[in-house]
Amino acid sequence: MRVVIVGAGEVGFSLAQKLIEENHDVIIIEQDEEKAAKADGELDAMVIRGNGARPQVLAKAGVQQGGNVDLLVGCTDRDEVNILACWIAKRTGVKRVISRVRSLEFTDTQAWAHEFGIDLMASPERSVAREIEELLFVQAASYAGELIRGQVGIYAFRVAPDSPVVNTTLSDVRKRYPKLRSIIVFIERGDEGFVPSGDSKFCEGDLCYLVCMREDLPFVESLLQPKKRRPLHRVFIVGGGKIGFQLASRLERSPNFINVRLIDMDKEKCERLAQELKKTVVLCASADDEEFLKQEGVENVDGFVCTTANDETNILIAVLGKALGAKKSIAVVRHKTYLNMDRYLPVDSLVNPNEALISMILRFVRYSEQATSLSIIDKIGAEMLEVPVSADSPTIGKPLRELNLPKGVVIAFVERNSEIFVPDGDAVLQANDTVVLFASSGLVSKALNILEG
Repeated sequence: MRVVIVGAGEVGFSLAQKLIEENHDVIIIEQDEEKAAKADGELDAMVIRGNGARPQVLAKAGVQQGGNVDLLVGCTDRDEVNILACWIAKRTGVKRVISRVRSLEFTDTQAWAHEFGIDLMASPERSVAREIEELLFVQAASYAGELIRGQVGIYAFRVAPDSPVVNTTLSDVRKRYPKLRSIIVFIERGDEGFVPSGDSKFCEGDLCYLVCMREDLPFVESLLQPKKRRPLHRVFIVGGGKIGFQLASRLERSPNFINVRLIDMDKEKCERLAQELKKTVVLCASADDEEFLKQEGVENVDGFVCTTANDETNILIAVLGKALGAKKSIAVVRHKTYLNMDRYLPVDSLVNPNEALISMILRFVRYSEQATSLSIIDKIGAEMLEVPVSADSPTIGKPLRELNLPKGVVIAFVERNSEIFVPDGDAVLQANDTVVLFASSGLVSKALNILEG
């Protein structure tokens, strides 16, 4: 597939890297000389210098009448460049176009995408705000992602020393709690990770990635982290940008009242936020001021979230908030280098707004109609997909244990009509089922080939 990527920033560069690894023909358009030089020097891709919203520049990448471009992705930091590049590409015959947009009003409905003829308009800020909200409500989780329209989720929990499942096998836990709709898909133990079997034991300190029904989550959390389950009452948000505003807005809509305080140094921005947010207390101050945080009662905060545009600032202030007594600290980081630093720093979660966007784009490229949703878990090199089972799938009528799925692949859930369940080895797939598939990144194609024949 020939793919044109407009923008070689963090998103464009990472996306190009993944597509090149999968042997796609990638062309990058970048106006900034430093970013263009980095892409030129480190990626096996054609790099064109110029403004990706100009027809003459796009034509150099093959985006023109009679060209052979299959997909164009606009992922610069400027909405107008992304949208115009997509609009031009669609009208010159490019089959599919995807635009990153930072202005949230563009993704309130699908109307804008339809008007511009854009196949997907995605806001990473909106997606990451939803992820942070889930992490706040699920206090013990260090990772959260949703599947099957939010009815199922994948979460990462550390096994506490006082957990009742320590030194117990997965199969024994299932026997002990037969009604629990949850499955462990990956365990990170020290510097190693593995897909567990029924004989695998829970050990203190394990980081367990599990898929479970959203309504069963409180019980799962109480099993793995008995002392951390508590209601969400107070949240501090540092940074009044798009992510901070979107998060505050979501928390304001919670059925239970949450005391939200948003901190930003920009007076003009604070005045605007105070008018737009109805229940949030907006404070114009520096969040790295220890005395100010103490005066505001940071030691009684359930969630302390840093969402500024600077990764280093977010990490340092999240560490400060945690040190001052915040129950859970979350930092937004955009550079992949920082994603694993939560192992070494007193920060509960690091979230990357670009991961959700890259996941959506890669689903278009890799799976097209094969998968309705894709979550990439870079930390463990794995993916979660929702895959519909077609009427002519060779798996229909066969028990799952006879499908010969490679080790590292797990069918975690099956949705059938209005029922969602965890299948066992004797379960048999039916036409029009949707399966939630967990797989190490290198095994996804093999698993899909087995499901589709």
